[in-house]
Amino acid sequence: MPLDPAVQELLNGLAQQGFQSFEKVGVEATREAVASFVGLQRPGPDVARVVDVSYGSDPDQRARIYVPEGDGPLPVVVYVHGGGFVAGSLEVVDSPARALANDTGAMVVAVTYRRAPEAKFPAAHDDVFQALQWVGKEIGAYGGDPARLAVAGDSVGGNLAVSAALRAHEAGAPEVRAQVMVYPLIDPAADTASRREFAEGYVIHLAALEWFGAQYVTGPEDLADPRLDIAGSPALGSLGPTLILTNEYDTLRDEAEEFGERLKQAGADATVRRFDGLVHGVFWMSGAVPRSAEQHQAVVDFLRRQLS
Repeated sequence: MPLDPAVQELLNGLAQQGFQSFEKVGVEATREAVASFVGLQRPGPDVARVVDVSYGSDPDQRARIYVPEGDGPLPVVVYVHGGGFVAGSLEVVDSPARALANDTGAMVVAVTYRRAPEAKFPAAHDDVFQALQWVGKEIGAYGGDPARLAVAGDSVGGNLAVSAALRAHEAGAPEVRAQVMVYPLIDPAADTASRREFAEGYVIHLAALEWFGAQYVTGPEDLADPRLDIAGSPALGSLGPTLILTNEYDTLRDEAEEFGERLKQAGADATVRRFDGLVHGVFWMSGAVPRSAEQHQAVVDFLRRQLS
């Protein structure tokens, strides 16, 4: 279908502002551009309580716990932000995390991780796995129920979240009930029709996608590692129910949808929903693209079912 009118208006505005693809502007400008997505969001709703803590051995890596109203212990969602391994922060997902907490009735734990190019693979993957382990062990002290635990992430955050869930299965803890992947990166080296068809003009250019990967990986052996190329994991059948959201005009569309089929073939319960007319990033665009609410609601409905 044609581009959603609000998306088209947004793309027109970016063009008028002289938007340049991320690989052309470099790391710091990319971080500033990603941080500016806050301006495309509705203000986040109030929640009952917000707690900032450090997890693991690195005091710079934080978890922000959003606690909704309700009697505990509450189900828990570990949320991992996107940003191409290079950008993104707790601030840019503050509004989505608040809305998820209130609408699911679950405690949402948004986590940071070391970013590229300062920290190379597997730094971000190791950090998110450590964060998930911390949540499994410690969240009870904040009123969370570690027996009702899900992970979620957008873009590379979807990759990081599911990679951590797979590693948790291999380690024997914590048990992750469900996964949510919002237009996720599956394989930085993928060669798909959507990467070619939407190579320019739709927020994430193919050249930018390749540049992001080059900031994080050090060589072909990283690209083949199942912690990063999660479709190559031998443990896909161990995953609980998984919701994968894709957008029609997105370079990452095909690999995400193919991953859903790979999960089904491995015996996992996977649901793939494509949103026609939308582009990468709309989950962070609640104020600029009204249909962002459709993706939010899809995530809410899934998590309420899985964590009840």
